[in-house]
Amino acid sequence: MPRATSERFSRAHQPSAKKDEAKSSSSMTNPIFNTARFGQHILKNPGTAQRSVKFLDSCIHENEFSPLKNYPYKAQANLKPTDKVLEIGPGTGNLTVKILEQGKQVTVVEMDPRMAAEVIKRVQGTPAQQKLEVVIGDAIKVDFPYFDVCISNTPYQISSPLTFRLLSHRPLFRVAILMFQREFANRLVARPGSDLWSRLSANVQLYAKVDNILHVNRNDFRPPPKVESSVIRLVPIDPPPPVKFEEFDGMNRIIFSRPNKTTRANFQAKGVMKMLEQNRRTWFAAQEKMVDDTPIATIVDKALEEVEFTETRASKMDVDDLLK
Repeated sequence: MPRATSERFSRAHQPSAKKDEAKSSSSMTNPIFNTARFGQHILKNPGTAQRSVKFLDSCIHENEFSPLKNYPYKAQANLKPTDKVLEIGPGTGNLTVKILEQGKQVTVVEMDPRMAAEVIKRVQGTPAQQKLEVVIGDAIKVDFPYFDVCISNTPYQISSPLTFRLLSHRPLFRVAILMFQREFANRLVARPGSDLWSRLSANVQLYAKVDNILHVNRNDFRPPPKVESSVIRLVPIDPPPPVKFEEFDGMNRIIFSRPNKTTRANFQAKGVMKMLEQNRRTWFAAQEKMVDDTPIATIVDKALEEVEFTETRASKMDVDDLLK
């Protein structure tokens, strides 16, 4: 039997459903599983599942990113037989069974115990049952095992926390193939100067190369979501940059608050200088040092002038600019 473990979980990260929304969506609920409870949309198109595995394999065997148009012509190759795969949100296992054919071990994390039972049922009495481990719990909360590859049909309400959970995982994995709401996926791969370039784009691209590889039609799911989906490929940068994420994100919170304003104007926004001064005093106290008398505004202006970004706008700055 495949192993099934459970973790305590919470849906605190999920917004509560409004009563009128619940009524309007009742006809779209999976008749066998209460998919609305966990925001699930089960991938039912086997062709999409197979293409996801092919794209996953392409990531492993290619060192450079290839244009999407090249993928249909690639010869199929299997995942490495030594690969340990983490799958998040397996649903009823349509993609799981295809991954099990190629990898050494597959650990699936599923929040709905009935879905987990369905995945286990699909491999019982087959050679794959010894290769499957099922963890019942919240993917934001449970401990991940070691894995080489991650693949996920991600519940859309946890897209952002799951992305950063994966990026903070150590040791680094090799590649992740993740399905997201198309709007979120487009923000992940956005480039400076585009309308979608944002704090999210910069934070993710600091730690990974991100590529949009496949559009998925809403009718490939049961029940169909209200939005279109996309599959992205995420390859962690190895070694990761020697930057504290909290500090990088803190700066981005300020300069992306109004991305088309100059960085100096964003730092001069109401409350920002006061916050920076409080942070500086806290840091000096932790170091048991005396706070110097230089005004924080003077320190910020000098730092921006040194990197020549006083008049630069976050909407045009790439990750290398932000690291200066």
